[in-house]
Amino acid sequence: MKVPDRTTGSSLWRDRPFRRFWAGNAISQFGDRITELALPLIAVGALNASAGQVALLTALIWTPNLSAILLGAWVDHQARKRRLMILADLVRAVVLLSIPAAYLLDAVTLGQLYVVAVLLGTAGVLFNTACPPFFAGLVPRDSYVDANSRLSAARSASHVAGPAVGGALIQILAAPVTLVVDALTFLASAVLISRVPVDERPDTSGDAAPALLRRAKEGLAFILRHPVLRGSLGCCATVNFFTFIGGSGLIVLFAGRDLGLSAGFIGTAFGVGATGSLLGAVVAPRVSRRFGLGHSIVVGAVLFPAAIAVTAAADGPPGLRAGTLAASVFLSGFSVMLFDVNLNALQTAVTPDGVRSRVSGAFSTINYGIRPLGALTGGLLATAIGLRATLLVAAVGGVVSLLWLLPSPIPRIRSLAPDTPVDAAA
Repeated sequence: MKVPDRTTGSSLWRDRPFRRFWAGNAISQFGDRITELALPLIAVGALNASAGQVALLTALIWTPNLSAILLGAWVDHQARKRRLMILADLVRAVVLLSIPAAYLLDAVTLGQLYVVAVLLGTAGVLFNTACPPFFAGLVPRDSYVDANSRLSAARSASHVAGPAVGGALIQILAAPVTLVVDALTFLASAVLISRVPVDERPDTSGDAAPALLRRAKEGLAFILRHPVLRGSLGCCATVNFFTFIGGSGLIVLFAGRDLGLSAGFIGTAFGVGATGSLLGAVVAPRVSRRFGLGHSIVVGAVLFPAAIAVTAAADGPPGLRAGTLAASVFLSGFSVMLFDVNLNALQTAVTPDGVRSRVSGAFSTINYGIRPLGALTGGLLATAIGLRATLLVAAVGGVVSLLWLLPSPIPRIRSLAPDTPVDAAA
């Protein structure tokens, strides 16, 4: 379907196709927050799962990202990316509905939850690798930053309000039944995306059916050859490895054990701090226009991991410790949105249409695949040198990610306006 002409740079809120895409994304993001609460609660409450079994359940959701490099290569060779996104939403809805159905039959098992986790993760990878070319066909280039800002703001808002809404629904309906709500959000997303007209350009590489593995290698090779993508991947993988060393689990453990904060104090601190990501997503385009796209990315890359050091430095009376924790979470959320919104827009701008999905898949495999390694390393370090020292290692190591950005063209890129030579700089 040919996308109707839309004025470049016009307000995205007046753009009906984008509004539909944004609404579907926002609705499913709130549904995701429900699932993140409900699945572990079903495992613990209904099936008496151990801590190790719950950890495995979480890991299985992330595991399909390791196959993103192959799935992205396959998606790139498919003509209709929108159909794949709709299929991914429908699969997730059906998979989630299987749990309340089994619950009503008193047949829920831990094995079923594991299968659901893998299928949800795989469908998520399919959606995420099909989305970049769809997004590029939907949004004008000079609106990439603004569009990413709006999508990130919806995601941040879901993290602020979603857990509270999900917790209330679980309390009222029970965890398995609450998953019906999440399934409905994916159905709503599928309906909204199906009504978005977008010009989907077929692969014109001239190779009728190149081998899947070859296309996957091409996606990775393209990243490694491209100075902007190579620098951004090195930076993202480094910062993710170290921030997962000092991940939220260790921070919660540090806040409770070393800082002596109650669960109420910790929850409040994280709730207040989470507003930082919402604010960061909203103001990222303004910061980018004021100080430059590349400079905004560099600042975000430094402040995001450095915020962990603020937590490690917490001391004094309980109120001050809780306030320091909230300030750290706020700074972390604000800066990661400054980093993500602008870097995602830049990556979209420099990636050609014919390789978007395979580049996205290769990027995700490395970027997300490094996270479990960081978490495992964090556990080992915490045992060996203590929690506070481990958080400091995470902060310092994360800031080192800057070394990937400085030699790249990224700091010198001012904007994505049509007259800005982004591709020439790369």
